[in-house]
Amino acid sequence: MKPPAGAKTTIQQPEPPVIASRGPSAAQRRPGMAESQAPAPTDGSVAQGPSRPMPPPKPLGNDGGDFKAGDHVVYPTHGVGQVQGIESMSAAGLELKVIVVTFEENRMTLRVPLSKAASAGLRMLASTDSMGEAMETLKGRARIKRTMWSRRAQEYEQKINSGDPVQIAEVVRDLHRNAGQPDQSFSERQIYELAMDRLAAEVAALDRTDKNAAMAKLLEHLKQV
Repeated sequence: MKPPAGAKTTIQQPEPPVIASRGPSAAQRRPGMAESQAPAPTDGSVAQGPSRPMPPPKPLGNDGGDFKAGDHVVYPTHGVGQVQGIESMSAAGLELKVIVVTFEENRMTLRVPLSKAASAGLRMLASTDSMGEAMETLKGRARIKRTMWSRRAQEYEQKINSGDPVQIAEVVRDLHRNAGQPDQSFSERQIYELAMDRLAAEVAALDRTDKNAAMAKLLEHLKQV
């Protein structure tokens, strides 16, 4: 498969690439709205754009493993996306089959080599038990280490990018007590909002609701400390 004309593709080495493309943001598509604060890729993938309109889901063959077109999945550094299908492409002299995953909110498309999906962290939505544990985590008391903020911020970011809902819930729990307070730093607010957004997106996909309803559900659990 040839990439779109004019698009640049960066190969993630030494593993077969996870290739990202990004089109106009939601704010650019809807004038008058604030531009979304979607984080830049941190996994070695490179955003490119503008992307072509999202194609309709393509059926996956038996070699698609557990992933089927239309499935909601989680990629650690980008959160919840939707599988569009399987494509063949050439990269670094190799012929690869890749799983095409779109992230509609960020107008981003990832192409994850099928053989590397597990090691890249691509997974189905969390099980009921796993998400239940995350919800119980929100009810716990905040555990704030007495270390410099820069060190804690790095640990929080690692937890968010792990893609583990329980670890993400720990970040939400620990930073929620200062949410909206005057003494909350800009970076602390950013990390808190990112963790809330990631967790709410997965809850919304599991509950088949929207993100606002999922946010409300998370806040209710946070009140039960």
